Amino acid sequence: MKKIGIDVRLYSQTGVGTYLQNLLHYLDKTKPKDEIYYLYFRKQDALKIKSKFNSKNIVIRIADQKWHTFSEQISFLFILLKDNLDLMHFTYFSYPILYWKKFIATVHDVTPLLHKTGKASTKNQFIYKIKHFLFRLVLRFQVSKALKIITPTKTVKKELIRIYGDQISSKILPIYEGVAWKMIRSSNNIQDDNNISDKNFFIYVGNFYPHKNVERLIQAFSKIKTNKRLLLLGPDDFFTNKILKLIHTLRLEDRVFLKRNSTTEDLIFYYKNAQALIHPSLSEGFGLPLLEATYFNCPIIASNIAVFKELLEDNYLPFNPTSTIDIKNKIEYFIKNKPTFNYKKIIPKYSFEKMTRSTLALYKQLI
Repeated sequence: MKKIGIDVRLYSQTGVGTYLQNLLHYLDKTKPKDEIYYLYFRKQDALKIKSKFNSKNIVIRIADQKWHTFSEQISFLFILLKDNLDLMHFTYFSYPILYWKKFIATVHDVTPLLHKTGKASTKNQFIYKIKHFLFRLVLRFQVSKALKIITPTKTVKKELIRIYGDQISSKILPIYEGVAWKMIRSSNNIQDDNNISDKNFFIYVGNFYPHKNVERLIQAFSKIKTNKRLLLLGPDDFFTNKILKLIHTLRLEDRVFLKRNSTTEDLIFYYKNAQALIHPSLSEGFGLPLLEATYFNCPIIASNIAVFKELLEDNYLPFNPTSTIDIKNKIEYFIKNKPTFNYKKIIPKYSFEKMTRSTLALYKQLI
């Protein structure tokens, strides 16, 4: 029986974690019989997840080596070689570069290559430059050695070809993602509250890394004369504190609010009741919040970057993310004109279940 490994060490992280949680959820539902799947978890996640799988052909392995570390390059490598896999799936930029057996890789985006300023790191600038050099080196190895590369969009495929050359084009396979199964399940159990009277708020959903461009969104919002509020829904980390300082500096505490670590149920409520989702990102590989907004019929005002155009086509109000004035003008246009968008044709195109089926088909093709 063939053995397939999947690197799921980032299972509990944002972004890639959502990808992994849905891949494993639908993998388990397929009840694999012809292959054994070795899932490599960090220890804390392995203890939580072990009882959740029903398939006997899913094996939990503990790989407590963190990404971008020396232990990943040595200890994780030995674990993988010991298991003697027929195919390995590395699901993140980082992997043991001396791994010589067959593998595929998922490259979620090229943002770290396009936006490589030290502002995206809390580390000393010298340390940051060294780590960024090593990151570029590891990614180049990964792209070069992988049998196949999965990207979440055609846009990421084009960027990889632009960076690494046409010779990798034939091995890149774009596979769209979708709305998380937990959000779909929770939405079916939540009743609409039609008695909500105050829906005068916009939302932003995501991290607060510099390339997310949230600071420029806040600056634009500060110039708008309106009684509407802006809710920023994201994690609690170093970058969160920078956003809070900006809100205080601009004296926007009564108009801009930051809510940390919202639950799935919280997000559903906000999507259903917000005036619109505003997403000002400078670079993305996909755009999960945009798809979530379409699922709950929440209008979208977002950057005119290529990946958003690929996902939504003309079904959103675009702005230039580098222009505070244009962001301001588009929000004011939305408030005045209240444009509507039809997402019925968009939603069926994106599905984590379809993504999983396509990924499993690729595994079988390669083994």
